[in-house]
Amino acid sequence: MLRVENIQSGYGPMQVLWGPSLEVKAGSITSLLGPNGVGKSTFLLTVFGSVDPWSGKIYFNEKDVTKMPTHKKVEMGISLVPEGKHIFPNMTVYENLMMGAYIKRANRYIKETIKIVYTLFPRLREREKQLAGSLSGGEQQMLTIGRSLMCKPTLIMLDEPSQGLAPLLVKEVFETIKRMNKEMALTVLLVEQNAEASLKAANYVYIMHEGKIKAEGVPDQIERMEDIREAYLGI
Repeated sequence: MLRVENIQSGYGPMQVLWGPSLEVKAGSITSLLGPNGVGKSTFLLTVFGSVDPWSGKIYFNEKDVTKMPTHKKVEMGISLVPEGKHIFPNMTVYENLMMGAYIKRANRYIKETIKIVYTLFPRLREREKQLAGSLSGGEQQMLTIGRSLMCKPTLIMLDEPSQGLAPLLVKEVFETIKRMNKEMALTVLLVEQNAEASLKAANYVYIMHEGKIKAEGVPDQIERMEDIREAYLGI
């Protein structure tokens, strides 16, 4: 579904990505792991089009989308849940969700999609008339993910969805990611520092360090690489 080949990018004169390649197969959960500050978020932003690639290729469903603007990628079915809780605090939960259904393709399925979101996140249904800024941190994260689902993606990219959450909520977030994958047939690219939870959820794993892919494999293979676990995952 998604194929990234030797992508290079950065900010101004500072290069962050040094040619990583990655493939996300349709219907899978693929994890991109590594310590903080190694280029994982920049990788997602480059794929999404928020950061311009300097060189390399990005393919989505076999189409070259390397230079395609972000809004066109959303229309094709790519969604990004960025790091942190990016909500509209003075709008209600329902209004925030509606902001995710702005493209024509998604607008036709609003009733169907919001039912799915409320099934995944029952607390959002309970609080749909509440101002988003008054939600707890965990609820705001649910709302951020739910809003991304409203645009009817086929590939959802999640950047540190468990960041700053209590352990019970972390477990809930990862269970929801697995449900999105199975029940909604969503392909997932997951960037996380929570290596243990990510390894349990993923079908395939890439390890990034200093803007390069240092290792890849199925979770069992990664767990057996003691040097990789100690050097890059801290487990």
